[in-house]
Amino acid sequence: MATTTAQSRTVLERFPAGAPRGSWPAEEYAAAQRAQGRDAQVVMDLGSDQFLVVTDNPQ
Repeated sequence: MATTTAQSRTVLERFPAGAPRGSWPAEEYAAAQRAQGRDAQVVMDLGSDQFLVVTDNPQ
């Protein structure tokens, strides 16, 4: 059985999932962060109903 360890992530920005444009603002922000060399990705936080732009690398 494989085990994994929890990896800490830094939340760079939060965007409401109910926004008229959906995840687009989060995706645009993540793309801008990647253009600056930061490894950013968008994840959905179901508990808060938000799109989070996160990075595995600390700021």
